[in-house]
Amino acid sequence: MPQTVIFTSMLGSGCSGQVQVDMAERSADPIFQDGRLISGSLEALIERLVPTVEYYPDRTFIFTLLLSSRAFIPPAELLARVGRLCLKRKQQLETGAEADKVNMKPFSAKIIQLLREWTETFPYDFQDERARKELKEIAWRITQCDEENSTIKKTLSHVTESLDKALLSRGQQNEIQEKVLPCLLEKGSLLKSKAQASQKDILSVCGDASVLAQQLTHVELERIKNIYPEDLMQLVSHAESLDNHKCCGDIKKTQNLEAYDNWFNRLSTLVATEICRVGRKKQRTRLVEFFIDVARECFNIGNFNCMMAIISGMNLSPVARLKKTWSKVKTAKFDVLEHHMDPSSNFCNYRTALQGATQRAQTARSSREKIVIPVFNLFIKDIYFLNKIHSDRLPNGQINFKKFLEISRQINDFMTWKAVECPFEKEKRVQNYLLTAPVYTEEALYVASFESEGPDNHMEKDSWKTLRATLNRA
Repeated sequence: MPQTVIFTSMLGSGCSGQVQVDMAERSADPIFQDGRLISGSLEALIERLVPTVEYYPDRTFIFTLLLSSRAFIPPAELLARVGRLCLKRKQQLETGAEADKVNMKPFSAKIIQLLREWTETFPYDFQDERARKELKEIAWRITQCDEENSTIKKTLSHVTESLDKALLSRGQQNEIQEKVLPCLLEKGSLLKSKAQASQKDILSVCGDASVLAQQLTHVELERIKNIYPEDLMQLVSHAESLDNHKCCGDIKKTQNLEAYDNWFNRLSTLVATEICRVGRKKQRTRLVEFFIDVARECFNIGNFNCMMAIISGMNLSPVARLKKTWSKVKTAKFDVLEHHMDPSSNFCNYRTALQGATQRAQTARSSREKIVIPVFNLFIKDIYFLNKIHSDRLPNGQINFKKFLEISRQINDFMTWKAVECPFEKEKRVQNYLLTAPVYTEEALYVASFESEGPDNHMEKDSWKTLRATLNRA
């Protein structure tokens, strides 16, 4: 994918892409620009995270720091530092000149509110024993001021109960993923290339392009619900893994991304399989036109990821080479779809369509209008290049918080999109076919393609000869 360069003016100029800071401002910590925090030392940023009697950080700052800090320190260590600061500020209030006039409950309530936002947004940060112990320690110290009124303790109890439920839910999801992921990673077998009379095809299961697009959207929304902010930040923290198109690090944090990526590949291969395995040209033509209509319906819904997967499937070489089939296809609709996904100018057409869908979602009156499912590979590439082009720290050693604000904004947009409930009625028979129907390997796709339309040049003839030799040995 092409490099994303749309953020340079936003984050500062210069070959390094760093925010330029005046020499007179270098001693400031943190640094503000037009009233917005743009950089600071880790210590200063953590100071701003912890509330006081009069101050509580805004939600954008909380989300950005909790998300980006893991690029510098583990969440458990951040929690420990927050705990020490909470205790320090509590002691200052209790021993200050006006200690007898200070009501500790507002301060304690704000600390509990911060912990609540943290546990709700990043519950996985509290999965290990060290973090849970630290959370209990902070809570115990803070609730000592609540001897008479148990309001704060009740709130804290609700926080811990919600955390336990969230961790249990994620644990169950991980167990399911551990069972499903190996199956998703398995390659298809070299199936018989000609469709059997008893073998179902997509048209026999769902012949309505609109309905199939709706069921694909169901699958998409179920998949992205299992992707969390820290999963995406894991890619930023291990950016070099994207150079090899692999997710590295904690498998429990990245297997959701792997599963989603494999769903895209499966759908592309399923489209190619459905087209290539049909022996009759008329039926192949009908299938190609059907998938074009499905992709178009996905576009109208706002499901760009499935639209891209379908287009990718039809552009695979075994399908693209079927010239006799394509000569019978009314390609005007397909040309429009490919225009939307034209990679020139950094996928400018797609980005315009995505922006339109986003604006529609912001003013939506129905759940259907709220659906925005971006092309996930491009979404990840944007974050990757944003991270790669702009440094984590400025020349003065401070954290480039402006960069992480933009990363967190994009991730927060994704979290908003994934929270949408699918408004379409679920059809289990269709979804079961989409998720379990056999797909061909690359070799099987070529075999089916050559059997449908023979090779028409020397290169294809050599490939077909090699494939037949492989089949005979098998």
